[in-house]
Amino acid sequence: MWQNQLWAYSPYAREIELWADIFPQVHIACPLQSKEPPKDYSPLEHKNIVVRPVPERGGNLLKSKIRQVISLPNMVWKLISAMRQADAIQVRSPGNLGLLGAALAPLFSKHICAKYAGQWLDYPGEATSYRLQKRILSSKWFRGPVFVYGRWPNQPSHIIPFFTSVMEASQMAEAKEVTKAIRFNPIPRILFVGRLSTAKNVDKLLYALSALRQKNIAFECHIIGEGPEGSTLRNLSHQLGLTSCIQFDGGLPFPSVLNHYSQADILVLASETEGWPKAVAEGMAFGLVCVASNRGLVPQMLSHGRGILVEPGDILDLQNKLEHILQNPNQYLDLRQRAADWAQQFTTEQLRSAFASVLSEWWNIDLEYAERGKNWRPTFD
Repeated sequence: MWQNQLWAYSPYAREIELWADIFPQVHIACPLQSKEPPKDYSPLEHKNIVVRPVPERGGNLLKSKIRQVISLPNMVWKLISAMRQADAIQVRSPGNLGLLGAALAPLFSKHICAKYAGQWLDYPGEATSYRLQKRILSSKWFRGPVFVYGRWPNQPSHIIPFFTSVMEASQMAEAKEVTKAIRFNPIPRILFVGRLSTAKNVDKLLYALSALRQKNIAFECHIIGEGPEGSTLRNLSHQLGLTSCIQFDGGLPFPSVLNHYSQADILVLASETEGWPKAVAEGMAFGLVCVASNRGLVPQMLSHGRGILVEPGDILDLQNKLEHILQNPNQYLDLRQRAADWAQQFTTEQLRSAFASVLSEWWNIDLEYAERGKNWRPTFD
């Protein structure tokens, strides 16, 4: 909360507002802070959104774990209080509250659903609590639809392949206009969009770019986002002698991010783990060559010659693939067009209608926007 206005991380804020379009009132049980939001946050414009504060607990230190255990009864009670007053419940995972919500929601409503906003298949190093949440959500205990990124084999019928988007149809139309004349800039532009955290491997990108710089390969790069690794990455860029070709733009309003997409040639997102990375979908919509990690739904997104996969943490692999793109740009023009054509289906309007359609079908109730999305489902092929 800041200046009597609710704020949230921009992609989450836009998605919550889709739910506020479908339902007359949305209550969010979550931590609430009273301080100035980061630049990559956006205000929640809808007036039918209410926050029900829940204690913020987490961390890897023993002290943090002890505090979390002590506050658990209070967290459970606040969630139960919110659920008892709800007509329908959505559980958002992964996270501590998501774990509690997955376990508790079936006790308080027959109208439940969940969204797992992470990598649905298990992966090395994954938190035990994340795997537990997936087991609960995929079990017979959770009786509602669970929206997950992508289509995976041998899943129960209530696991629904889905996507997410923060691009409106008008913004997608602007992206389509950009892709009518796809070409590389004289000095190719590389883009990273995301949180500056260890898991995003931005340091690996900097090392790869440093190697290309030493080969006198021309490029410029913009790093968009904020996070705990921001100062460390800026220092690393300086140490590697990249300050003349790399710019850290910080967190930006979404329209400014879209402007960067329209002027870029390559998007890099070599994260350790991903679900459905919105930055990749957005970059594809603008016809960028997307170079992303072979994790989560990314291999499906970039299949059929729509992008380039890399192994997370493999600096040489990333360096070689970027070098080939920069040295042979004309070989990637068809790839850029295929990516742009495929990404056009993923707009916020389609997402909202499809959400309403699935819930209307599962819950056997009429929801606004349901008819508009009745015959539409995302295509991952």
